Amino acid sequence: MNPLFTPARLGRIDLSNRLVMAPMTRSRARPDGTPGDLAARYYAQRAGLGLIVTEGVQPSQDGQGYLTTPGIHTDAHVAGWRTVTQAVHAAGGRLFMQLMHAGRMSHPDNTPHHRQGVAPSAIAPGAPMFTATGPQDIPTPRALSTDEVRQTVADFRQAARRAIEAGADGVEIHGANAYLVQQFFAPSANTRTDAYGGSIENRARFAIEVATAIAEEIGADRTAIRLSPGTTLWGIDEGAEGPALYRHLVAELDKLGLAYVHVMHQGDEALLADIRKLWRGVLILNRPGRPREDIGADVASGLADLEAYGQAVLANPDFVERLKTGAPFNDADRMTFFGGDARGYTDYPSLHETVPA
Repeated sequence: MNPLFTPARLGRIDLSNRLVMAPMTRSRARPDGTPGDLAARYYAQRAGLGLIVTEGVQPSQDGQGYLTTPGIHTDAHVAGWRTVTQAVHAAGGRLFMQLMHAGRMSHPDNTPHHRQGVAPSAIAPGAPMFTATGPQDIPTPRALSTDEVRQTVADFRQAARRAIEAGADGVEIHGANAYLVQQFFAPSANTRTDAYGGSIENRARFAIEVATAIAEEIGADRTAIRLSPGTTLWGIDEGAEGPALYRHLVAELDKLGLAYVHVMHQGDEALLADIRKLWRGVLILNRPGRPREDIGADVASGLADLEAYGQAVLANPDFVERLKTGAPFNDADRMTFFGGDARGYTDYPSLHETVPA
């Protein structure tokens, strides 16, 4: 049997296969941050994958960066997400909620409180962001005080508790793609002189404290993290010390016994091999742009335990069945990735039926 389609153990849950729906922002939440009306259907349609990782969910008001992204820091958010988790579980799936603090990747026009974004240091990313009035340059963020950094750790802790209350099987810390956690890693975004800046140990401290706090709150076996070593999105430059920082970080995370580490691979094969050696738990690997003929190669070789896919899952709710049978994939409609209604969200056809809008 193809190892992709064999069961796997992840923390305290069993997965039906080794395929993962990667987290993808869809910007279809209600203005108050509760999941939109179609969210439960969207995720349940894709419950055939072994694990679903949700879109990024902000742990606090300050954590929001984009328009109409969901939160998990109010009672209404918990109630809204409970409909999603119930639908996924009823369809036989498993779901981890990704906790995403956007940090400096934020615009005041996109948030309920309209405050300046926060970040490790007052350094703008030098990038535009879409707002309700069109693209605008992202303003310079406000540097978090040391006490505020600690409060942000507490915000992640509380958000993780609320995610479990909402029925999630666990949470994934978004430590990738140039958002707050990775901003602490990068000297281009972090020029702090306190315990969270300077040395690689200090720049990794925030991520380790967040992971530790969440593991204490909900259990290490329901806590995970996503990393993207070497990404250069939106002004992020981890510098020559970047690989050393990740080796230190992964070694420290390994001591916590988390459910998994999820790597969005940027091409440094030597670092990836070292991460595999340093991390004794489950490793999920996401290689953006992987051709279909290479799906399953990392699980087959033992480099990864699970493989994550994004756009192909977005466009193919029956992704697993199509892989098993060799059926062609639907093409993803990039024009409907962010915002909108059912089109490009819940209306992609399966092999056996056309899904109504």
